[in-house]
Amino acid sequence: MSMKFPPISGKIPQMLHGADYNPDQWQKYPEVLEEDIRLMKLAKCNVMSVGIFAWMAIEPEEGVFTFEWLDTLLDKFADNGIYALLATPSGARPVWMSQKYPEVLRVAPTGIRNLHGARHNHCFTSPVYREKVKIMNSKLAERYSGHPAVIGWHISNEYGGECHCSYCEEAFRSWLKNKYGTIEALNDAWWTTFWSHTYTDWSQVESPTARGENAVHGQNVDWRRFVTDQTVDFCRHEIEPLRAANSELPITTNFMLDFEPLNYWKFTDLLDMISWDAYPTWHDNGGDDSEQAAWIGFNHDVFRSLKGGKPFMLMESTPSMTNWQPISKVKRPGMHMLSSLQAVAHGSDTVQYFQWRKSRGSSEKLHGAVVDHVGHENTRVFRDVAELGTTLEKLTEVVGTTVKPEVALIYDWENRWAVKDSQGPRNSGLHYEETAKRHYRPFWDLGVPVDVIDSECDFSQYKLLVAPMLYMVRPGVGERIERFVENGGTFVATYWTGIVDENDLCFLTGFPGPLRKTLGIWSEEIDSLHDHDSNRVVMNDGNALGLSGEYTARELCDLIHLEGAEALAVYGEDFYAGRPALTVNHLGAGKAYYVASRNDAAFTNDLLESIVREKGIARVLETKLPPGVTAQMRTDGMNDYVFVSNFSAGSVTVSLDERSYTDLLTGEGSGASVELSAYSCRILKREAK
Repeated sequence: MSMKFPPISGKIPQMLHGADYNPDQWQKYPEVLEEDIRLMKLAKCNVMSVGIFAWMAIEPEEGVFTFEWLDTLLDKFADNGIYALLATPSGARPVWMSQKYPEVLRVAPTGIRNLHGARHNHCFTSPVYREKVKIMNSKLAERYSGHPAVIGWHISNEYGGECHCSYCEEAFRSWLKNKYGTIEALNDAWWTTFWSHTYTDWSQVESPTARGENAVHGQNVDWRRFVTDQTVDFCRHEIEPLRAANSELPITTNFMLDFEPLNYWKFTDLLDMISWDAYPTWHDNGGDDSEQAAWIGFNHDVFRSLKGGKPFMLMESTPSMTNWQPISKVKRPGMHMLSSLQAVAHGSDTVQYFQWRKSRGSSEKLHGAVVDHVGHENTRVFRDVAELGTTLEKLTEVVGTTVKPEVALIYDWENRWAVKDSQGPRNSGLHYEETAKRHYRPFWDLGVPVDVIDSECDFSQYKLLVAPMLYMVRPGVGERIERFVENGGTFVATYWTGIVDENDLCFLTGFPGPLRKTLGIWSEEIDSLHDHDSNRVVMNDGNALGLSGEYTARELCDLIHLEGAEALAVYGEDFYAGRPALTVNHLGAGKAYYVASRNDAAFTNDLLESIVREKGIARVLETKLPPGVTAQMRTDGMNDYVFVSNFSAGSVTVSLDERSYTDLLTGEGSGASVELSAYSCRILKREAK
């Protein structure tokens, strides 16, 4: 039975390929605009994101709208088989608005209102800004929601930032009243008796800043939740007039790589599809790009997981280099194709760029683009883009297919905020993100697909659940993990788990809090190691995982007691030598592992590989992959599409398993193995099991 999601737009049921296009910058150069259409067709580009920062071009003075240039452009697109994702221009407001209505400008944590400039320098709470955005979006929707070239809406651009103006402070208080009901309940949740910081009136509560209150951890995490909710509410406000005009047009807003300030899970119900902007720092590790590739794969998996496996959009990437990274390297030959197909392998139905044509001036004039300042197609980058366009045209049957992982890794925004805000046990760096990456990488090396999820997601569809440093366990999460294990699932937890509840209050039932029964241990204390210190983790003879020898532990060592769990390894040094360092607890039909120390990569690789083997978790290819090579897979239930990717600087041979494979691009049988040159990808098709 076929299991496919519909394409982003029924008008163009194929892979979308295109870029951010800024014709508003080129109104005085009509010859450039003419040439762009020719070049788009040459590059096999079929969609452009238009109008992202075009507010001034659309409304040059208050209440005066100049849509003619956009009419002409969209008509020209329609005549040439090119489609548009039409953007709302709220990412940067015009200077006349800042001048006439200074309240639209943000107030910094210092309490000082910003001057006009930059992007997203506006208050999401400001009634004036909301009204101006509503007028703009209503006019765009009224004029273009039925245009034959328009296939969707691109809301704003890379939402982010916070404001500390009086409107936002008042909105924060209202948010808190709605959450807690009484000032007493707020005081209890925030433990404000500490340092005698008890509030007696709502008006006393302010946003946390360095110039005021910032040591009440419950207040800090609630402020971050509020900032997310207020941004989501602004996004909802933007969407309303668009939905009202044409409810059929899909809507997205572009997210950013590992963006900490906003909890993207809170946007999922608003958006029809998820899109994000990927700018890897390729070629930063001496010819081995696998670490960078695994991190980008991790992010692709986050964005696919946000909508339950629905294909996402790679909204921005660069066809060559950026201009804002510390070192802006150009992509080596092959890397543009490889990195673009990596997105497709993880579930993207688009490859899009920032930007179509290099800006002539200002901040991004040297940022990579499809069309260089020289203005013609005779460049390496343009040829790379056109070659990818030709490849994407051959992947129409992949559109709408998805990834069905048996493994999930919990990477929780609210947990992350709390972990990094907490003081101790290691203020020189608890390395939450690094820990999550270390637990993802073994699956990448094995070619095992992974969903990267929030702790409030459904766990029941997975065989293996990995939760590195789940410091904050929100209500119901511990109970659902317990049921997951009892029903036959395998759970892997680490040190610094089950410390606080959703208000950042420590559990009074012993750590790891609600997971104590599931893991069968009690964590009494945690030792923080200096960077120059280490310990040894010694595997017990005959342990159930079949691991042997010893590993190196650094930074954190949890001192635990067994409460039903079995020790698989013990510490080799210090006063706690012989104490458990790795445990397993049998609960119902499943197992729960506890990794008590932060160990070198060799340990995590061996542990997770042995669990994958023990659980019978499917690898995309049942074969040993060479270093730097991964295999990812999309499926429609009838056919699997296997992407074998080489992120190393040398050629490799990858042995295939016993199943029958066809090269999707050539239609030829693949034989027993495939050759991959440096920075290359092969796409193989097989029957699904």
